Amino acid sequence: MTRTADFVMSQVCCSLLAQFKNMIRKNFLRNLLPLAFLGGSSVRGDKKLKIFIKSAWGSDDPTRASFPFLHGNALAEAGHEVQIFLLGEGVSLMRDSTLNAITPVGWPPLKEIFPKVLANKIQIYACGACCKARGIVATDLDNKNAKFGNPQIFVGLTEWCDKIITE
Repeated sequence: MTRTADFVMSQVCCSLLAQFKNMIRKNFLRNLLPLAFLGGSSVRGDKKLKIFIKSAWGSDDPTRASFPFLHGNALAEAGHEVQIFLLGEGVSLMRDSTLNAITPVGWPPLKEIFPKVLANKIQIYACGACCKARGIVATDLDNKNAKFGNPQIFVGLTEWCDKIITE
């Protein structure tokens, strides 16, 4: 090939490569950008996901402790099925006095968020061993759509779900 032909070929290749990169970028952004954020439907369209949220945050970080419930509500309201597994300090949120005292930064108090969790029928599991170590008893789980969890339930949730969110 001549220098001119080499130059033209490199320009064509660069142009095609730039177009290809632009196409990849647009497709990536189109799939990444949640249309629900723009007021439309979810990115996945009609596909309903099974989402497992795991959290160990407790009263030591009220904002992070509230995220499983805030995000769980948003996901359930978008039509997805959500289950939450609390462990470590996160189980302390099952105690009414703790739940009523949690106020995340920039969000309503957890006691105002939690009724939506119940309305959205989000199942909550609280690690049984973690509860026992912190004095959480069965009556603490009453009226919260909550049950004691264990490693077998945890494994079952990981097998059941399409997505796992660790908060």
